[in-house]
Amino acid sequence: MTQATGQAIAMIVYFVMMVLIGLWAYTRTKNLDDYMIGGRGLNPLVAALSAAASDMSGWLLMGLPGALYVSGIIEGWIAVGLTIGSWLNWKIVAPRLRSYSEIAKNSITVPSFLGNRLHDPTHAVRIAAGLIIFIFFTFYVSSGMVAGGTFFETAFGLDYHLGMTVVAGVVILYTLVGGFLAVSWTDMVQGLMMVAALVAVPIAGIFAVGGLGKLAAGVNAVNPGFLSPVGGSLSIATFISIISALAWGLGYFGQPHIIVRFMALRSPGEAKQARRIGLGWMIFSVFGAGGTALVGIAMNYYGLISVGSEQRESIFIVSGQRLFPVFIAGFMLAAILAAIMSTISSQLLVTSSAVVEDILNAKGERSAAASINWGRTAVLLCALLAAVFAWFRTDSILNLVAFAWAGFGATFGPMVLLALYWRKLTWQGTLCGMLTGALTVGIWGTYKWFGLYEILPGFLLALLVAYLVSRLTYRMNSEIEAEFTKALQLSTANAQEMAAQSDSASAMPHEEENEG
Repeated sequence: MTQATGQAIAMIVYFVMMVLIGLWAYTRTKNLDDYMIGGRGLNPLVAALSAAASDMSGWLLMGLPGALYVSGIIEGWIAVGLTIGSWLNWKIVAPRLRSYSEIAKNSITVPSFLGNRLHDPTHAVRIAAGLIIFIFFTFYVSSGMVAGGTFFETAFGLDYHLGMTVVAGVVILYTLVGGFLAVSWTDMVQGLMMVAALVAVPIAGIFAVGGLGKLAAGVNAVNPGFLSPVGGSLSIATFISIISALAWGLGYFGQPHIIVRFMALRSPGEAKQARRIGLGWMIFSVFGAGGTALVGIAMNYYGLISVGSEQRESIFIVSGQRLFPVFIAGFMLAAILAAIMSTISSQLLVTSSAVVEDILNAKGERSAAASINWGRTAVLLCALLAAVFAWFRTDSILNLVAFAWAGFGATFGPMVLLALYWRKLTWQGTLCGMLTGALTVGIWGTYKWFGLYEILPGFLLALLVAYLVSRLTYRMNSEIEAEFTKALQLSTANAQEMAAQSDSASAMPHEEENEG
């Protein structure tokens, strides 16, 4: 079997599997709640892995190993920030958002939650948030399409535009057909593929170069400062770079395609189990990305592969092709597609929900059939606009992701935290805060002042503006107060109930043993 044939078969098997999951989900999608959040029926495993897979995208297997390959583990501060941010997101946002979103008129999107939580009479918060989601997700989806085109170009020597079109076509198909269930279950499968591939490449690479000793010797010969967390010396520029990398963790609190999984959990208490699963996945994945960069440097040094700095984002692809038999290498490559497609599908679905639920339906309900059709139309429209940006490939994958990540993190992150933990947040403060965050990211990201990642000033300014405007506009509302208290009590009670069940389950074997 030739390399091209084996890889093509693996790709076809993967594509068929994704489409079949989409068709299965179609049979279980009856209304808009099913299409957008799966009827709030996700178990912790699916919720955790789908959130992780939709979060990481192609940059985990291409962008991050490429950055580490060229610059060393100083680029790994991003992974540290993301790991901490992900854990905090599941810890402090997930249980409260799950309970509060149901109390706030059964909200199924981030904008609808904010509008309903604040009792916004103008619907300005929902509409503005929906428009911001549509704009930033167009860039985010575009980054996924760029990754897809780059993948096919590097792995198979195909035309970039053809590869981009194939990836976009398959993702659009199963997202249009199956909605949230299709996206979540395909994400779970894709998440398992991603972590397996990221663990396998470094392990196989260590054997290929002749052991850990030769691995270390090869890396040190190429880049003696690779293992330095400050890149060899700590300067002001390095300090700003580290702070910027850690600030990526702030983005988690405002990513609509991630926190919508919290709303879809079966109960608030299951967030604890999902958090543990998600954290385990994250740790294996980021260490795998770092290990891929290490073995890539060593393999390149010993002549096993040939990858220059300009092809840095293909280091995982080239290493996988060199280390594994053709059919297995095909599934390794499919893991990259899994990372790319899981993120695109989640983002398209959230964009669809923002357009339908928060812009078109903000002031009036449509029938379930009409809403789902409008949702599918929005998926197609966003995909086409993103394809226009991706067609010209004007920026790197990591830069496109960084801009969109900062946009969501600064726009929605402070608002979600304040909405969940501060009674006096107002719709006026939220609207002003969101606009401040979005504008700051747009302006700061354009000029790159001080080399500081735009999410940090955007997040802090949005938080400050929302707080100050809310203090000025706050008026006591007994209904909002009652809902806030009820949501807090529900999330606390559910967490205690889950803990009691866990303790009871762990005690059962001992009780049986004593009885014996």
